[in-house]
Amino acid sequence: MLTEQEEKFIQWWEENRESQKKSFKQFFKGLSRGLAISCGIVFIVIIGWYKRANMEANSQMSISIFLIALIGIAVFMAWLYQNYQWEMQEQQYLELKARKR
Repeated sequence: MLTEQEEKFIQWWEENRESQKKSFKQFFKGLSRGLAISCGIVFIVIIGWYKRANMEANSQMSISIFLIALIGIAVFMAWLYQNYQWEMQEQQYLELKARKR
C-alpha cells in the first residue's frame, strides 16, 4: 500500500525523530530566513518608506536596541522554522502510519 520511499521515510523518522527536533541544520535554515526579514526591515528604514516611523525611530530609538530587536526577530524565526519543519515531518509520519494500518 505504501511506496518504497514512504517506507524509508517511516523507518528514518522512527530512528531520527528526537535528533531532528534539536537539529541545528533546521535552525540555521530558519536563521537565514529570519536574517532576510531583518535585512528587509533595515532596507525599509534606510530608504525611508514610512517617514513618520523614521522620524519616531530617529528621535527615540538607539541603534543598539534596533540591532537587538533584529537579532531577536532572526532567532525567533529560526526557532519557529525548526519547530514547523519538525511538526510537518511528524504529521507526514503519522499519516503514513495510519495509512499503513
